[in-house]
Amino acid sequence: GEEEGGGPKAQSQSSASSQVSQPKLAIARRSNKIMAPGILANLGCAGGAAVITVTFIHPIDTVKTRLQVSGTGNARNYAELGLAGTCSTIAKEEGIAAFWKGIPAAWMREASYTSFRLGLYKPLKVAFGADKDDSPFILKFLAGGASGGLGSIVGNPFDILKTKMMASETGLSLGGTASAIYANQGIMGFYKGIDANVMRAVVNNGTKMACYDTSKQLIHTMAPAPLNSGVPLQALASFVAGFFMTCTVAPFDICRTRLMNQPADKPKIYTNLFQTFGKIVSDEGPLALWRGFIPMWARIAPTTTLQLLFFEKFTAMAGLHAT
Repeated sequence: GEEEGGGPKAQSQSSASSQVSQPKLAIARRSNKIMAPGILANLGCAGGAAVITVTFIHPIDTVKTRLQVSGTGNARNYAELGLAGTCSTIAKEEGIAAFWKGIPAAWMREASYTSFRLGLYKPLKVAFGADKDDSPFILKFLAGGASGGLGSIVGNPFDILKTKMMASETGLSLGGTASAIYANQGIMGFYKGIDANVMRAVVNNGTKMACYDTSKQLIHTMAPAPLNSGVPLQALASFVAGFFMTCTVAPFDICRTRLMNQPADKPKIYTNLFQTFGKIVSDEGPLALWRGFIPMWARIAPTTTLQLLFFEKFTAMAGLHAT
């Protein structure tokens, strides 16, 4: 009698539990299917936006790099020439095409580094619990910093190649630059300056995405139409983010450039991020950390604006949210 009574009871419990668990499993499977393509689509949208943007902005980056390596090693002292003098000297002596030196490496860097730092922000924002309207700025900064740090590890080899090619007055090919680095330093030569690059990327992307996200919310709430929606809203928020990025990133950027641009066949002048900070401050003064600020801002403001506008557009076309 007990077996007969227990059998149907056990079966009904089993049936009920399976009815409960099946929807949960279906939701879990569905979310996994949505999440993976969603992240991949985000990365694709970010990479596309970045490659298009860098093609327009690269000449400003070349000028900024020349100013930052000014007077180091055998490099010409472009700092004495100033911004206008540097531009005219490059154009006269090397031709207009020189402003796009290193563009193949820049494309590869953007396709790797920026894909991660923009594309992973939204998923990491959710993971950090920063996806609510009242989420604190610091959580958004952490989500942006984490995606930037991951991206910089992936993109560091291309950053090295781009920096060396832009800094060269004679013109270096992508293959030749890569071969020279590998011959002199091995595979680790492509990760020179990784500490400065990761720190820069954390500060850069943390500031960029947190300021953009927060500015967008504030402008949407406080600004009058038509500034509080669509492209005007995105452009204003991007410009605000670009200014604060330049202020926080400039010292890390010059240290990274000095570390990455050291000759492969000569003794190192700079050894790590903190030693580079100290050496620049003691040899050239604290303001040297912000050398190239104007061309840097001239690059970062339009880069940030174009990148985020393209990213917003591409993610909207893919049925996703950028932030």
